[in-house]
Amino acid sequence: MDSEDLFELYDLQVIVESIEGNCTCAMEVGDRFYLRSGKLSMPQGADFCLYALQATLPLLPAKQRLNHPADWLETDSRVVCPDPACRLTMRIDRTGTRRLRHDDVSALPLDVSRKAAKNAK
Repeated sequence: MDSEDLFELYDLQVIVESIEGNCTCAMEVGDRFYLRSGKLSMPQGADFCLYALQATLPLLPAKQRLNHPADWLETDSRVVCPDPACRLTMRIDRTGTRRLRHDDVSALPLDVSRKAAKNAK
């Protein structure tokens, strides 16, 4: 396996940390879902509010990657449900790392020669 083909992503857990309003989706503190590579999963028999989920989705790919230590994505981990009456807060936790190959996540071949030419400049 070529090392140019390997990269790491964090596995994530998104957990309901608090609910200070009226959640009409019957969410409870401790409800959670997981992101491993590009796949979402939940504990057996669990569900998760679509509106709370959609609030987290734009952040998840960035939280899977190591960013500059001063980047707010490294220091901030809370997301709120968009329903102002719900006042549900979720926390995004990194739970581990996963080593992947380019071909695990893309149908397009990795052009290593293009990267080498860019690094040579």
